[in-house]
Amino acid sequence: MDVDVFPGLKFAMNIDIRQYRCMSKSLPVLELAASADALACCPPLSAEELTQEQAEQIAPLLKALADPVRLRLMSMIASRPGGEACVCDLNEAFDLSQPTISHHLKVLHDAGLVDREKRGVWVWYRTRTQALASLAALIGAPAQLSRSPLRRHPGLPHA
Repeated sequence: MDVDVFPGLKFAMNIDIRQYRCMSKSLPVLELAASADALACCPPLSAEELTQEQAEQIAPLLKALADPVRLRLMSMIASRPGGEACVCDLNEAFDLSQPTISHHLKVLHDAGLVDREKRGVWVWYRTRTQALASLAALIGAPAQLSRSPLRRHPGLPHA
């Protein structure tokens, strides 16, 4: 039932009815960013130099993780059973507004680090384990490099 409040304008009496008529009940399906998939093409950082193109593909992924809130969100999701968490549980862990948390989760999703699925009224986020494994392989150092002593630059004073 609509009500005339002002001449020519009608408002729905029951906001719930209006809400469900106008709002989509499913999340839009977004194409995953190439960032997480780009890691598969790249050798570990210590194995060989990255090309400019490879660096440009990987930078958005690392940028997504460079924010302390997003890094914490990623850790919270990955450490939960099954590597998934409800947005309702994630919101409670921060002293931030729900739209701010949703923005950070969208950045992680767009970078290809998490998948999302709507279940009832809540959205659940799940880590993309292959993206995390590829990131670990990219950053991980071979054993021989991690055990070698640091070489001093000839121009630096000795400690």
